[in-house]
Amino acid sequence: MVNKKPTLEKLTPSFGSSILVKQHLEKADRLNAYWHFHPELELVYVNKGQGKTHIGNHLSYFNNSQLILIGANLPHNGFADRLTANGSETTVQFKADFLGNDFIKVPELSSIAALFERAKKGIRFQVETKAHIGPKIDSLLKSSGLDRILQFLEILGYLAKTEDYALLNADGYAFEAEAQDSSKIGAIFKYVNNNFQNHITLDEIANEVSMTVPAFCRYFKKATGKTFTQIVNEYRIVHATKLLSEESDMSIADVCYECGFNNFSHFNKVFNDITGKSASNYRKEIKLIIQ
Repeated sequence: MVNKKPTLEKLTPSFGSSILVKQHLEKADRLNAYWHFHPELELVYVNKGQGKTHIGNHLSYFNNSQLILIGANLPHNGFADRLTANGSETTVQFKADFLGNDFIKVPELSSIAALFERAKKGIRFQVETKAHIGPKIDSLLKSSGLDRILQFLEILGYLAKTEDYALLNADGYAFEAEAQDSSKIGAIFKYVNNNFQNHITLDEIANEVSMTVPAFCRYFKKATGKTFTQIVNEYRIVHATKLLSEESDMSIADVCYECGFNNFSHFNKVFNDITGKSASNYRKEIKLIIQ
């Protein structure tokens, strides 16, 4: 059975580079297009292909091409199920501070900082931006060193200023934590990732990072901007959207309990709060998309 929980992916740029640029010329194996997240932002350009876009609680299908920016720690699947003739998928993966902690804070880069903030919800750029920026992303494969950085900053500058885009999780969903203590936050998220299908008490998670419950609650809210319960529920609902989008006979009640909820009405309320629609309507919309 394939693990449906989002998996932390470790990315390593080549020596002497702060961004990772790679290109796929063959269709992605569906089994390898797994549900994952990473602390790096990811800019994805598919020039000719078809596939499924599943980012956070957003699911849609694309035909021909797409240009998407995915924020840090936002769960997503691989994209290109079927690349068409001469088709390719180019990805650029980078951390928000790839030029240093203070670089993104300079006034001249405020629009790029705002772009990274919007990316927490996933951004799909429309036709005009895609046509202009797509070839520039592909050209990054041919450059290196300072030339690559300058070209990439030009791309980010354009994407930061264009209004030719749509947010994929505009209902308010965001899966991101500004880790003040990355190892501690990492341990918490890893524990949640492995255990969200079960009941996790505050005593249990606080003990996992050697803190008292009050201290843990203060720390976690300050580090993530959310309560621990909110984060656990987001994990569960993202898992629910994954299960509901699959072609299976699993009932919505079964999905509820599979995701770690023990009360069906509470599941429905949380699902609606996070996605803006009921689980049954979500499933109906997915079936329409697939058809």
